[in-house]
Amino acid sequence: MDDDEAIARSLTGDLAAYEALVTRYSALAHRTAVMLGAGDEAQDVVQEAFVKAYRHLASFRRDAPFRPWLLRIVANETHTLTRSRGRRGELALRLGAIADAAAPDDPEGAAVAADRRTRLLAAVRDLPERERQAVVCRYFLQLTEAETAQVLGWPVGTVKSSTHRGLARLRKGVGNELA
Repeated sequence: MDDDEAIARSLTGDLAAYEALVTRYSALAHRTAVMLGAGDEAQDVVQEAFVKAYRHLASFRRDAPFRPWLLRIVANETHTLTRSRGRRGELALRLGAIADAAAPDDPEGAAVAADRRTRLLAAVRDLPERERQAVVCRYFLQLTEAETAQVLGWPVGTVKSSTHRGLARLRKGVGNELA
């Protein structure tokens, strides 16, 4: 069942149809929450986001894609969480999500790759919040500029400029080290 059918059936009260959407997007929603700063509380953020999405499903524009709409809710919930904690959340990535360039039987290559990954993630974590959010959405979550704009609630131009500035900072800070 595609998203449109699942949404239509969910609106008629079919909880199994909504469960299909939850199953389809849970991992992405969790990864988004973690990468935007929810840390250990990502599961709570995702659960709250799915509850809010269900409650507001009737207001969902049926001609729009569901994924960016849901991720916008996840981003908002993550922002609310990090704001309520009174500090910026930690960016934690599952290292398995990043392709390992080293061969498994090359311990030196694996160590170098792990060190590069650690330095890159630290540099991304240290970016100003807007730049970090833009870079995470565009390159870690692989969203388009339009989807990133929708998820973050920003104009596309702001996404472009924040992404550009974030990448420039990363190139300046760790670009030469990672080459």
